[in-house]
Amino acid sequence: MKRGLLLLVAGMLFFTSYAQERVISGKITSSEDGSALPGVNILVKGTTTGTVTDVNGNYTINAGPNATLVFTFIGFTSIEVETGSRSTVDVQLESDVKQLSEVVVVGYGTQVKQDLTGNIASVSGKEIQNQPVPSFDQAMQGRAAGVFVESGNGKLGQGIKVRVRGAASVSASNEPLYVVDGIIVTTDNLSSTDAPTNPLANINSNDIESIQILKDASAAAIYGSRAANGVVIITTKRGKAGKTAFNLNYMKGFSSPTRKAKWLDGPQYYEAFKEAFDNTDAILQRDEGEDFGSYMYGEPGFTFDQVLSSELGEWNKNANENWADNAYQDDAGIDQMDLSASGGNDKTQFYTSLQFSDQKGILINDRFKKLSARANIDHKASDKISFGLNFSLSRSVNNRLSDDNEFTTPMQLLALPPVQPARLEDGTLNQNTVYFNGLLKAENSTFETTVLRNVSNIYAAWQITPDLSFRSEAGVDLLTQNEDMWNGSEVDSQTGNVKGGGFSAYANIVNYSTNNYLSYNKVFGKHNLDLTAGMSFQKYELDATDITAQTLPSSAFRTLTSASVITDGKSSATDYAFLSYFGRANYKFNDKYLVSLSGRLDGSSKFGKNERYGFFPAASAGWIISQESFMENIKNTLSFLKLRGSIGVTGNAPTQNFAALGLYAANTYDIDPGIAPSQLSNSNLKWETTVQTDFGIDFGLFNDRITGEIDYYVKNTTDVLLNSNVSGISGFLTRFINIGEIENKGFEFVLNSQNIVGEFSWSSSFNFARNRNKIVDLNGNVIEGGYLNRAVEGQPIGVFYGIEYAGVDPQNGDALYYINDPENPSRETTNDYNAASRTIIGNPNPDFIGGLSNTLSYKGFELNFLFQFVYGNDVFNGAGRFQRANFTYFDNQLVEDWENSWREPGDQTDVPEARLFLSNGDKESSRFLQDASYIRLKTLSFGYNFPSTITNRLSMQSLRLYVAAQNLLTITGYDLNDPEVNTDYLAGNIGQGNDFYAAPQIKTISFGVNIGF
Repeated sequence: MKRGLLLLVAGMLFFTSYAQERVISGKITSSEDGSALPGVNILVKGTTTGTVTDVNGNYTINAGPNATLVFTFIGFTSIEVETGSRSTVDVQLESDVKQLSEVVVVGYGTQVKQDLTGNIASVSGKEIQNQPVPSFDQAMQGRAAGVFVESGNGKLGQGIKVRVRGAASVSASNEPLYVVDGIIVTTDNLSSTDAPTNPLANINSNDIESIQILKDASAAAIYGSRAANGVVIITTKRGKAGKTAFNLNYMKGFSSPTRKAKWLDGPQYYEAFKEAFDNTDAILQRDEGEDFGSYMYGEPGFTFDQVLSSELGEWNKNANENWADNAYQDDAGIDQMDLSASGGNDKTQFYTSLQFSDQKGILINDRFKKLSARANIDHKASDKISFGLNFSLSRSVNNRLSDDNEFTTPMQLLALPPVQPARLEDGTLNQNTVYFNGLLKAENSTFETTVLRNVSNIYAAWQITPDLSFRSEAGVDLLTQNEDMWNGSEVDSQTGNVKGGGFSAYANIVNYSTNNYLSYNKVFGKHNLDLTAGMSFQKYELDATDITAQTLPSSAFRTLTSASVITDGKSSATDYAFLSYFGRANYKFNDKYLVSLSGRLDGSSKFGKNERYGFFPAASAGWIISQESFMENIKNTLSFLKLRGSIGVTGNAPTQNFAALGLYAANTYDIDPGIAPSQLSNSNLKWETTVQTDFGIDFGLFNDRITGEIDYYVKNTTDVLLNSNVSGISGFLTRFINIGEIENKGFEFVLNSQNIVGEFSWSSSFNFARNRNKIVDLNGNVIEGGYLNRAVEGQPIGVFYGIEYAGVDPQNGDALYYINDPENPSRETTNDYNAASRTIIGNPNPDFIGGLSNTLSYKGFELNFLFQFVYGNDVFNGAGRFQRANFTYFDNQLVEDWENSWREPGDQTDVPEARLFLSNGDKESSRFLQDASYIRLKTLSFGYNFPSTITNRLSMQSLRLYVAAQNLLTITGYDLNDPEVNTDYLAGNIGQGNDFYAAPQIKTISFGVNIGF
């Protein structure tokens, strides 16, 4: 009886206590701008009950009557709030500049930067907005340590090279994985020519709130078999509760080439050509006993002018055609307008935008136009249910140019002799130039690539309990690309097709995916546990067709339906799928001891049937030393110090969708159809595996006025995907297998400082990265690419392998080459190119890269500039054998080479004697290899924000006028157009650092106005 009574009393007390507790909810925002704060810790004072805010700053927690809630968040001042009888407690936190406050987006969640145990580089949307470049990846250049961004040339909309901590593959992609608002997006090059295009150019950079680059395995492993090259997470802008805010921005820019090499003008060319003629005549009379005319034309007495007339046809001694300038257009620049609106209430927030951009490139006919729209909507249906939509639609039209290796591309105009006029006396274009007159292409052809793209997703979130939530999202990336080229009869006349023609190519991609995951975040006194677990599915489908035709009735007919001859046509279809399961656990004890575990199980149709699934785990730990009691006495100086380390496994899938399968292809015998084997199967084919370790230090000095990061990493990639040679008895020459190993290791340093704080403020940011790449094993294979590039064991990817130039014989002007390699202490030279030895002569990979930015502001005035630098990389000028050949051919030559060429015994120079039609130093060698290190003033902007006393009178919220410059200054020893080059038709994993008539980068000065109302 007594026991029953005690149980009854205990139960009543328990239920009474439980009944006294109630659910308290609210939203945490910043007092500075009203933005939501995700990841804020909320603790019921005196208990172990706690929670954190979700991505929208919302929270719910169980608490008793008159409880006190403690709100803490890195970068903001902690506060305590008594609840009283309230069930809703909204709080605004004030920023505290003494702490590291950045919140970064990680895979399937967010984290406070202080709690990170992996390495993530952040680029804010403000840093890249209103940049006069087609794609946001170009705007990242120089802003993130260890992220090497390179534009291949100055053509608009072309492919961009991005390397995160080096290249780890020979045949698979070395580009990072791109994720937009949680959805993996398409980055495939769909160009039907050898010049790649950039699908990222259709994403409006002014819609981007932040970019996070997951660099180490701890940060990236949750993306599994596609994260070996890093992961770039793009988060677009969201609306905020409050009055609807409109923003209008208009920018107009004027563009020109960053640099122009100096070429011989008409009189100089005539004089130089005559000098080469005389030198050749003297050599022939000395060695052959014949004069130039009898040697070259079979009869004596040919004069110099007769040679010119015979070889150049239409020429004029008094002509002075500047062919190099003909390649550029005078009205290059950009017109861009952006309009956005954002706002909402406590339940519904929205962000919408519209952009129109029209950019004319520096080369004739180069143009990129884009129209894009976005609508992001978030709605809170109840305290537990929310959902939203991210919708974007864009259309771009890229007026493209021919590949760099084609005579029809504008930059090859500079090869034409300036003694040949571009136009005849009647104004018509000269069709009798020694090489194709590219102006014929510019005025009688079109090449348009039109892309329609929709990247959108919907999501729903369920706050199951104050600590447990579920999120489901489904996204689609629809990309349709049409390429249409038309050539008039004037263009094709030199190829025998006198009636014109062209081609049309169509590609359609449907890329859809879904993510579903649970998140659990709980505070137990000094313990904080953050768990994420879920699944992901992605399906990618591509359909493509193209057709080539010729013979059109006239130039008025420019579509292939009017062509009378179909010369080629084909279609293709391909697809792949990924099914994945992922999880992550973050644990923090006493705000100073951090542990993180993550893993992803990836299954893919790209892998062999025996290796269909792969597991990619990672582990990391951190110790915030500055939180220890023994640091108290020096915290005014060393305000923050964290040690962290990580190790993990990531992968890289093959670019081919069916590389593991034994395939058959259609064939014809005479006119009868048939099939034949086309590929050997490999049921054991799997992903490339990269194991990465990272050791880092994060620090803050003087109450975090100075903060920084130091990292050392090692990436070892094994099971490299490669087409390896097999015995011909199989009927095949190669088989796609996993062999080989590649190593990347490096050092990164980041330093941020608030140099001056107050009415006049000055802040700086510096980043530096050094990476060393080496192919450890390729199973004896040597793979060639580019002109002299190779993938070979013991060397970095893409090293230049060729003959080493030894300069000029001072006695006779002969070009010399080394016979033996640099390791030989007694090096011999020869003037016989074929007798010289081949060796490693250069490396296209830079020794180090980095950037330095500064922001200064005073009473509404703001100045910002970024210097970007690349050091130690070599570039091979593949066109050097023509444009620096000392008149082995008719190509125009550099002024510097002509002035410095050998002329008499005793001359000390590196430029051989000019000899017409005779080979003297024109063969591929290190003569055409240069150090392409550079420092560039990448961006410079100066603006003025009008004070509220003026904007209020104008009924505006804000008004800003600004001027900005892109690529304003370049300092380099590279003597051609621009040191940042990777000629388009050769660009690849191995083919790097080549310059073949590539366009210089674009320098733009723009003026703009930004109005908020």
